[in-house]
Amino acid sequence: MKLAPVGVAALIFSTVSQLGLEMLTVLFKYVGVVLLALVLHVLLTYSLILKFGAKTHVLSFYKSITEIIVTAFSTSSSNATLPTAIRVTNQTLKKRSDLVNFVLTIGATANQNGTALYEGATVLFLAQFYNIELTMLQQVAVVLLSVVAGIGTAGVPGGSLPFLVFVLFSIGVPVEGVGIIMGVDRLLDMSRTVVNVVGDVALAAWVVESEK
Repeated sequence: MKLAPVGVAALIFSTVSQLGLEMLTVLFKYVGVVLLALVLHVLLTYSLILKFGAKTHVLSFYKSITEIIVTAFSTSSSNATLPTAIRVTNQTLKKRSDLVNFVLTIGATANQNGTALYEGATVLFLAQFYNIELTMLQQVAVVLLSVVAGIGTAGVPGGSLPFLVFVLFSIGVPVEGVGIIMGVDRLLDMSRTVVNVVGDVALAAWVVESEK
């Protein structure tokens, strides 16, 4: 693990030396697209769940879970954020702590939709990068495998990368492409962890409201 940064730097240097500085522009665009997708997912999907499912004021709810968001972003781990998420969510909802604890604990592993979104976007990006045209069947496979990734990926930093390699291999995209995104994945890992955890909290609020 101590040599991991050196290995990643070597992979990035090798790629840039072969493809030129244009590669950096491509990576910046990739990061921008993934971050935009994650933000839209929170602002649209989660906000609708909170407003119509949990019947709560959306902005006030997001403000009340700021500590959860900061913890998730800084740790890049749903599992590490779980104690904070349970404590803050119980303080916010102030009811049915048994349901909150259950939903958040299960969600830390089985409800990682930020990871699913990231996996799908990354596979499509790398397929385009290598000029591989995916068939409709392959695109459906990417969607299904990304959903599986959102259910079974470990809630630890970088936990989605092994599954990403599996998805790339499954549809015939060179797995070496992972080396291309490794240099920027830390930021994306932090961001998708926030989306994963906020999704768990929103779902917990919805479940508690539905059990009234």
